[in-house]
Amino acid sequence: MLEFSRTSKITSKQSEFKLQALSFAERIIYWTIVLTPLWWLLGVQTIVYPVVSAFLLVAGFQLDKLIKNSLPICNWAWLAMILAALWTNILGLEQIGFDPLKTAATFFTLFKGYLMIFACMTVPFWHRIRVKVIVRAVSWMAISYLALLAIQMVILFAIGSQEPFLPPLARLIPGDKVSLMVKFAIIQPFFGIPLPRTDLYTADPPILGVCALLCFFICLSESNQRLRKFALAGYLIALIISQSRLAWICFPLVFVIIGCFRSGLARQGSLWVASFTSLFCAIFGLALQDVINTPLKTFNSARADSSKDREYVVNATIDAWKESPWVGWGIADKTVTWGNGAFELPLGTFSSYAQVLYVHGIFGFVFFITALISTACSFWEPAMRGNRICQRAFASLIALYILCQATTLTWMAIYFWFFFVWLGAILAQVRQQKLNIISWEQLSV
Repeated sequence: MLEFSRTSKITSKQSEFKLQALSFAERIIYWTIVLTPLWWLLGVQTIVYPVVSAFLLVAGFQLDKLIKNSLPICNWAWLAMILAALWTNILGLEQIGFDPLKTAATFFTLFKGYLMIFACMTVPFWHRIRVKVIVRAVSWMAISYLALLAIQMVILFAIGSQEPFLPPLARLIPGDKVSLMVKFAIIQPFFGIPLPRTDLYTADPPILGVCALLCFFICLSESNQRLRKFALAGYLIALIISQSRLAWICFPLVFVIIGCFRSGLARQGSLWVASFTSLFCAIFGLALQDVINTPLKTFNSARADSSKDREYVVNATIDAWKESPWVGWGIADKTVTWGNGAFELPLGTFSSYAQVLYVHGIFGFVFFITALISTACSFWEPAMRGNRICQRAFASLIALYILCQATTLTWMAIYFWFFFVWLGAILAQVRQQKLNIISWEQLSV
């Protein structure tokens, strides 16, 4: 027992995170995450993250690696989605004569969207990227969340609302610069109560809610207890101040899903919920539709105008998709106006699923859903075997898929690019564990 305890202590010390021991790829990813405030203040975050992921993908590419170590099915599914999106994009650009500005914008959207997701999930298979390195970097990033949120609150309550400004390097980037603006916290009504709200590091407050939720569950595996407490507090505050209603609902849902993996009683939760709902409806004489609509009305009433606007744009997007259902329009060049022209937004602005149907049609939608499902399924088996980090990854993915109904994935993915690196690193780690088990079994024969 004494020898075992000594061995365990030595092993734990050896496994502690050491910055000096980082590989080349780990060092780049680590500092890219930690220096997030710098990229935000310079206005280059939409350039830095996809370029870093693409650079590491190209730098680590070797044909023998691809042949000997085949990528998971989900990685190939995302690659297929890239090709499907590229084909429909070309069809759409052909209709407008390949306008230079529209062509550049379309290909850049593909680059910082599906291509970046594929690159981030593939890089850990071609470089040594450990899960704990990503977790430590995301945990340190929470410190900047806490600091900048505190500064924004001081400015808001001491000085008042401030106008956003365009960072210096952002002025050199062509195209729409709204998402590159550095904005300050403002006061917005929530259930009629004026509360502070911000979109720190992101282009829109709901995206901050998505980032905070995903980062919270990434940091649950941080080994440094003090740092973990600061990280979880930072992301929880960011989640609250984002005022993202759907993110608030998904937050406890992730815990429920994780609990279902770990508890036999929790796995029967669906039966308990169905039984309780039926009993509730029978006692109070309510229809199931009423039970669903009442919370939904409360959910929408928090920001009634926002809910109506979202519904209007999504419905208009679906109507546009019906005009070209199979391959979509290829490009998002149409807009919808309402309120006597006071408001105008591009079609496909909100729901990822409506946007994929509108731009890529049923053809692209099939590839998109395949990529989503295959990614979640990659974590299902190890999660069922008790792998806790896979359980968190699977639950976080389900939350992300729900949140994609409110915000387009290709727009917000760039702000949590490290989440996909984390997923890829977990899959690479699970694969390595399987190889180690197989090798030990072979040695024992």
